[in-house]
Amino acid sequence: MDKRYLRSIRLLAECMQLFEKSSSARVRSCGFTESQFDIIATLGNTPGMTCKELGEKTLITKGTLTGVLDRLEDKGLIQRERGDDDRRQLLIKLTPAGEQAFTEVFPKVVEEGQQRFAGYNEQDFLSLERELLKLKNSLSKATPI
Repeated sequence: MDKRYLRSIRLLAECMQLFEKSSSARVRSCGFTESQFDIIATLGNTPGMTCKELGEKTLITKGTLTGVLDRLEDKGLIQRERGDDDRRQLLIKLTPAGEQAFTEVFPKVVEEGQQRFAGYNEQDFLSLERELLKLKNSLSKATPI
């Protein structure tokens, strides 16, 4: 079991690293860091969201989020607006330039990612999703050491 477990975890990590590497290359070729693209992709096709919501929906840590938002705002791709109901709340939205970047870049990144799964059929995806959900559920129940 120990060798089996270690081999499976290593394979999972290698797959994630390879996918991230190819995705990162595409994102960088479009002029964004992975974190910037994560925010643009998350905000795309939405009316905007709070910093808290954005932090929960992206893979970006809270400490990194503000700096990434600052850089995207400097590029004119996002804007921060105070909430109408709660002035303490900031709503993050794509600007028209941000919407254009989303429209141009997001499909390219998704298409390239889809090509990595060209050999998969519906049953393959169902099997993969079933096993990944099983692992995710197991990991979410685990208590930290």
